[in-house]
Amino acid sequence: MYEISVVMNFSAAHNLRDYKGKCEKLHGHNWQVEAVFASQILDKSGMVVDFQVAKKMLEKVLRYFDHCYVNDTEYFKKVNPTSENIAQFIFDALGRKMKRKKYGLLRVGVWETQGSRATYYE
Repeated sequence: MYEISVVMNFSAAHNLRDYKGKCEKLHGHNWQVEAVFASQILDKSGMVVDFQVAKKMLEKVLRYFDHCYVNDTEYFKKVNPTSENIAQFIFDALGRKMKRKKYGLLRVGVWETQGSRATYYE
């Protein structure tokens, strides 16, 4: 199995619902996102997927969040904007962009801070 990953960042604010503590108040993060793609075979160029292609797909998904109040986005008006839920949203959105590709999305990791990450995979 081969895998590649791309890492990108976005800045956004959120607050957690149904939570008692500092994170129930409005606050922001410089989020870091890693998308990991995998394949059992390489393409004719010897790649799982071109890094530039992977970055463009991830960049398009992250535009949804960049410099916004996450709670005001359509999806997160109903879903608590935890790192876990944001990771799943990004995973699902990337998956929709990848239909009929010869490689697959393995997992998405989301860091709120350097030492705190949530990961989603199927």
